[in-house]
Amino acid sequence: MKEKVIGFIKKDTVLCVATTLAMVSAFFVKPTLNYVNYIDFRVLGILLSLMTVMAGLQRNGLFDMIGSSLLKRTKNTMQLSLVLVFLCFFFSMFITNDVSLITFVPFAMLTLRKCNQEKLLIPVIIVQTLAANLGSMLTPIGNPQNLYLYNLAEMKMSTFIGIIGPYTLASGILLQLSVAVVCRKKEKIEFTLEENNSDHEIEKERLHLRRKAHQKNAVYLILFLMSLLVVVRVLPYYVAFIVVFVTVFIMDRQVLKTVDYSLILTFIAFFIFTGNIGEIETIRNVLQEFVSGREVGVGIAASQVISNVPAALLLSGFTKDYAKLLVGVNIGGLGTLIASMASLISYKIYAHHYNEQKGKYFRWFTIANVGYLAVLLAVYGLIRWM
Repeated sequence: MKEKVIGFIKKDTVLCVATTLAMVSAFFVKPTLNYVNYIDFRVLGILLSLMTVMAGLQRNGLFDMIGSSLLKRTKNTMQLSLVLVFLCFFFSMFITNDVSLITFVPFAMLTLRKCNQEKLLIPVIIVQTLAANLGSMLTPIGNPQNLYLYNLAEMKMSTFIGIIGPYTLASGILLQLSVAVVCRKKEKIEFTLEENNSDHEIEKERLHLRRKAHQKNAVYLILFLMSLLVVVRVLPYYVAFIVVFVTVFIMDRQVLKTVDYSLILTFIAFFIFTGNIGEIETIRNVLQEFVSGREVGVGIAASQVISNVPAALLLSGFTKDYAKLLVGVNIGGLGTLIASMASLISYKIYAHHYNEQKGKYFRWFTIANVGYLAVLLAVYGLIRWM
């Protein structure tokens, strides 16, 4: 029993911390039906819909098929690494940084091993992680903190992209330079992504399964478009949520077991905590005075310690300058290993296969992240100066 509790705390540390904070705050603000008003059900509905759709697309292999198709055109390590990195960069804008890394980091490991380029594993995976975190900045659906702040500020899509666009552009240039440094020798590569099977029955079954997956993916893409209509405020969130849930339950109910419900619970716990803190006038005034005018710096600093999603949820209650907070928690995803929880995904995947090398991975990850953070802070300074 003790081991199970410890295992749960290690697996869902952020959820446990958020729940503890919510429970402690409840001693100061008596629980009432007003707690329901703290919770942003629109954000939760959109987030749950998108996570369900992404889980379905991932389970049915859509992203792997796209990645494999692109890799067939690569001839050297430079082209290979660019594809692996920018798959994470561009896909994270629409499928979130977490899903992008869960999908493409194992894909990169398999691909690099097949073409005898294991020496590139650490640099490529680190740059993939940077790419996923940085690419996800550009859209409201790229990561949970974006979706939350976009909804809270009631921003227009053009305004959102205008705020984050310069950092995304700078990030894309940095990623290309990083790949150029890592793969400056441009070694030729040869590998086969799929093996042809001579057994007619096995091949027939594989084609049948692939056709079935294509059909499901078509439905998931329709559900994804419906979710996007909610994000841009064309469709009510509850309509999309009901349609997504009912459709997936009927068509592919196993997917519902793979959704990360702990993230939803974490949001609820932080909503309750920040709502309660907002009811305590003395604490609220102190925090507002501390955060106001320092949103970028405080957002970055808080993200290094508690990661950028909780930082956005906590700090948003004490400022109205959501644009600067948006910049702070997105840039703040760089730095420490926990600054963005998505970074832990890559680390855990790599450490699982190469445990003896995880110290080397951690060192180079930290160096690369601090370097990227410094550059994007310089971009922020330049934008302010202009």
